[in-house]
Amino acid sequence: MVDFNKDAKDLLEYIGGPDNISAVSHCATRMRFVLNDPAAANIKKIEDIPAVKGTFTQAGQFQVIIGNEVPQFYNEFAKVSGKEGVSKDEAKAAAKQNQNVVQRAMAVLAEIFTPLIPAIVVGGLILGFRNVLEGINFANGTIVSNSQFWTGVNDFLWLIGEAIFHFLPVGITWSITKKMGTTQILGIVLGITLVSPQLLNAYGVAGAEEIPFWDFGAFTINKIGYQAQVIPAMLAGFVLAYLEIWLRKWIPQYISMIVVPLLSLVPTVIIAHTVLGPIGWTIGQWVSEVVYAGLTGDFRWLFGLFFGTLYSPLVITGLHHMSNAIDLQLIADFGGTNLWPMIALSNIAQGSAVMAIIFLHRGNEKEEQVSIPAAISCYLGVTEPAMFGINIKYIYPFVAAMIGSGIAGLVATTFNVMANSIGVGGIPGFLSIQTDSMAMFIVCMAIAIVVPFLLTIVFEKKQLFVPKGEVEDAPVIQTQK
Repeated sequence: MVDFNKDAKDLLEYIGGPDNISAVSHCATRMRFVLNDPAAANIKKIEDIPAVKGTFTQAGQFQVIIGNEVPQFYNEFAKVSGKEGVSKDEAKAAAKQNQNVVQRAMAVLAEIFTPLIPAIVVGGLILGFRNVLEGINFANGTIVSNSQFWTGVNDFLWLIGEAIFHFLPVGITWSITKKMGTTQILGIVLGITLVSPQLLNAYGVAGAEEIPFWDFGAFTINKIGYQAQVIPAMLAGFVLAYLEIWLRKWIPQYISMIVVPLLSLVPTVIIAHTVLGPIGWTIGQWVSEVVYAGLTGDFRWLFGLFFGTLYSPLVITGLHHMSNAIDLQLIADFGGTNLWPMIALSNIAQGSAVMAIIFLHRGNEKEEQVSIPAAISCYLGVTEPAMFGINIKYIYPFVAAMIGSGIAGLVATTFNVMANSIGVGGIPGFLSIQTDSMAMFIVCMAIAIVVPFLLTIVFEKKQLFVPKGEVEDAPVIQTQK
């Protein structure tokens, strides 16, 4: 077993001592610190510690990459620092002291959608597979037209697809109550009231001859469902959570079990169907129509170029989390999203830049402990280890990835590449692409692989976008002869 005692002591010293640590926790590969004074941490010395494979700051947390041995390192650090660890949720709460209003809002958005992503990814893969079954005409027709078995499979899979996308508001309202620390079952019930079979399905509103309603004599309320709608569910979920929090402050504990759920849920459902639903529906349509117009209009190539280029910097700020809501709204309104393919291409581009660094710096075993896993994770849709551990550190691979992603985004929007849904945001992303866009998406993937790889090599050789002294002096870029 590796002895981390000295490395832990060095980290404690270089991070500013125990008094600079507000909270500390760890995840699968990283130590997560909330520092009272982030500027007091000596990043260069920390990254020179043998056990440390890189550092980055995200969402108000200073994160130190250790690798798979982080539990042992964490235990040693706890001994030498005297700091008791906290849960990741507590660390996130403490980290808010280092965030501005926009960062906090984006963090909240991320915490709402992150628990939903596994289901959405599964749904995207299912829709992609169903698209192959019923959407591709082979020599003698589609697969489902020639096989009763695959017709049954296609119909059965829609059971799961409908549950994920049509009933998405249930997941959103549940996730909000979970994040806010309120009663989760009330969030689930609220979500169900937005998609109940008693309501006119949102997809049938446009073609309905008559909209059903509840008749209260003096007024009526339309019985409209909000299947697949994001913003109405978010608005309703937050109203429910804040109303419950407020009621618990004023209602005595001995009757709160009965009164709080009743006075939280019933008014929220009424408000959701009279005010929040219609407003949220309208806002969602505006957002999706504006984005869709930018993605499909005469200047869509320019939109794709800018979005493809700037998506990675958005990841650094945390603003990229808003794209999940936009993607889901586009899917609800237009039957697919042409925004998500560019996100998948950006992830691939970041991974390709790291692959170039692996090639250029081959033989550097310490760096490869970060770069090789980071490249793999990029190609599977997770870019943070690559960006913070390698690309931003050297700058020029990050710029190369941005350029490659921008060109791929330009091509993707020019040819209107469309995805069925959010999927695995890397190379496996082609499984979520609509069949008539798949060939062009593969072309875009090739661009996102080749361009960043070649540009990273050129930039290092030509000393472009290279911080002064980084390539000439740093041993981490020496190559074997």
